[in-house]
Amino acid sequence: MLKLRLSMGGTKKRPVYKIVVADSRFSRDGRFIEKLGFFNPLLPKDKKERVGLEIDRIKYWLGQGAQPTIRVSRILGENQLMPMPAKGNNPQKAIPKKDRKKKDEAAPSGEAPKEDAKKAEAPKEEAKKAEAPKEEAKKVEAPKEEAKKAEAPKETK
Repeated sequence: MLKLRLSMGGTKKRPVYKIVVADSRFSRDGRFIEKLGFFNPLLPKDKKERVGLEIDRIKYWLGQGAQPTIRVSRILGENQLMPMPAKGNNPQKAIPKKDRKKKDEAAPSGEAPKEDAKKAEAPKEEAKKAEAPKEEAKKVEAPKEEAKKAEAPKETK
C-alpha cells in the first residue's frame, strides 16, 4: 500500500520533514519512491518557507491510490489539496497522566472510577445541604426559647 507520509531529517531537537510517497512496509526514514515536498515545524505558521509542496505530483499520487497519514492530510488540507480531516477525539488525553494510571488500575472492567466517585459524592453533598439548614434552625430557635424562659419569671412576679 502506498502512503504519503513524513520522513524525518534535521539535527537533534531541530526536526525537518520530507513529505514522501513510500510503500507502507518501508521504515519511516528508509526507502521511498519520490520526494513530494518538505515541512519545517519550527517556523511560524504564517511563513511560506514552513511548507513546500509539489502540487501536481501530490495530485498524481493521490489519484494512484496513495493514502496520506493524518499529519500529511492536515498539511494538504491547509493547502486546499484535499478536504481537512475531521478532528480526532481522544478523551484519554484530557485526563492527567497520573489519574489515567489510577483509572486503569482501579477499573479493569472498563468502568470509570471517577464517575462512580462523583455519583457517591453527590448524595453525601445533598445530605450535608439538607442537614445544614436544620442545624441552623435549631441554633436560631434556641436563643428565642431561652429568652422566653427568662421573660417568664419576670411575668410571675
